Amino acid sequence: MPELDPVIHAESRLRALTILNEVGENNRIAFTKLQKMLDMTAGNLSTHLRKLENAGYVEVSKTIEGRTPATYAGITPEGRAAYARYRRNLQDLLSGLT
Repeated sequence: MPELDPVIHAESRLRALTILNEVGENNRIAFTKLQKMLDMTAGNLSTHLRKLENAGYVEVSKTIEGRTPATYAGITPEGRAAYARYRRNLQDLLSGLT
């Protein structure tokens, strides 16, 4: 039976990783934009991103734009591979393949 990565499988982390997998420019997105897209509180999103970051799936960077701090999140190559594996395993599971 295919295993589903428990780090990705939590709904909030799956939704976040799905969006990060789809972003284009530099494979990263502003934290505030991701927060709005997911309709999550900053604290909740930070917690989930930290778990993804600890697994090596996401990279979070902080910078200053003008005089304003900005935080960005992006998927890593390992995260992209783990997400693809998760999707394959989920499809296999749903189709009854072992």
